[in-house]
Amino acid sequence: MSVDMIMPQMGESIVEGTIVRWLKKAGENVDKDEIILEISTDKVDSEIPAPASGQLTEILVPEGETVDVGTVIARIAAPGGGGDGPEPDRAGEPDRESAPAPAPPSRAQSPAAGGRASGTFLSPLVKKIAREHNLSDQELSSIPGSGAKGRISKKDILSYLERRSAAGPQPGPAALRPAPSERVPVPESAPEHELASEHELVPARGDEDQIIPMDHVRRKIAEHMVHSKRTAAHVTTVAEVDVSRIVDAREKAKADFERREGFKLTYTAFFVEAAARALVEFPLLNSSLKEDGIVVKKAINIGFAVGMDKGLIVPVIRHADRLNLAGIARVLDDLASRARAKQLNPEEVQGGTFSITNIGTYGNLFGTPIINQPQVAILGTGAIKRRPVVIDEAIAIRSMMYLSLTYDHRLIDGLYAGSFLQRMVSILERYELDQRR
Repeated sequence: MSVDMIMPQMGESIVEGTIVRWLKKAGENVDKDEIILEISTDKVDSEIPAPASGQLTEILVPEGETVDVGTVIARIAAPGGGGDGPEPDRAGEPDRESAPAPAPPSRAQSPAAGGRASGTFLSPLVKKIAREHNLSDQELSSIPGSGAKGRISKKDILSYLERRSAAGPQPGPAALRPAPSERVPVPESAPEHELASEHELVPARGDEDQIIPMDHVRRKIAEHMVHSKRTAAHVTTVAEVDVSRIVDAREKAKADFERREGFKLTYTAFFVEAAARALVEFPLLNSSLKEDGIVVKKAINIGFAVGMDKGLIVPVIRHADRLNLAGIARVLDDLASRARAKQLNPEEVQGGTFSITNIGTYGNLFGTPIINQPQVAILGTGAIKRRPVVIDEAIAIRSMMYLSLTYDHRLIDGLYAGSFLQRMVSILERYELDQRR
């Protein structure tokens, strides 16, 4: 029996990955959960384990290649499965580990004298290096690629940078890049600014409009968003909540909490805990729709959006309903820190059953987020604002915020969604920190 190994999904907006290094050769035996390759995406670099024990019969995607999520990248023949064994000459290439350094690409693979063909693909890793070193498109087009179909590998671009450094500063194409003031301004860790952080503006001439190129990744993200809108009947309900108790409790406890735990207590931990408690009582919001019916998930796995320099990623807090506030805060801090350091494992961004996104990061009151398929709901948390409100016929200054719940109206009706939100309001407004420390 042969087991297909696929390029894993490393986050809701990740649509492709690059093979950085194979740690095993075709023909070698592997054990289940043994690390056999390294992959890289725009947001996560990860070591990938073997899905089964057996013989690695085929490596279908070589090092340096970038493929879509879900692509079969290798095959493993289980013991006694009758695999045909390795085929080192299957693709006309020698083994990558033992072969000499690749020869310069043929004329058919190499870029034309006038530059690299416009359709040639650049991996996320190569694009990142190019941005960090301010390489212009014209400079990139001059780099001979040793990868398949003349693609530029990490080794190619680093070798070019070494040669350029040895030769000293080079005038010309780099000067055509837009000045910092011409680029899209993006706040640090902005979860709602994927487009601005993903691309830079092409400099305009005179009164011409500026154009933001839509690359492969952006197109895939757009397709994913449109797919969700076409699949689910999106409806958003907004509730107002007085979070003064939580603000006061956090203010009193945060210094002691940070000394004891080694990290800060954030408001997100309170919202995750409240959502987990409410989901226990409203299980349809923790489900998914299939053709043959409704799948109500037993585990409450809450994904939370983490803003990064290139969009966002959604790590998952598993079994959030089993954790107290400190436990949730601990998992939040760990996942968020490793997400920004691109150290998450594939399983840590998979299996979410409900999502939360912080719309209030930049002071925004509320929003209407798009559901992360195949989930049926997503909660948006707005900014906390001090303002006057009427309480028992008197005016008082309170810490107020909005919760927005976007849900799939095919399954969730307004009464159910509104009742869930009011349950969250009740939990947050009556919060007693001492009960959950």
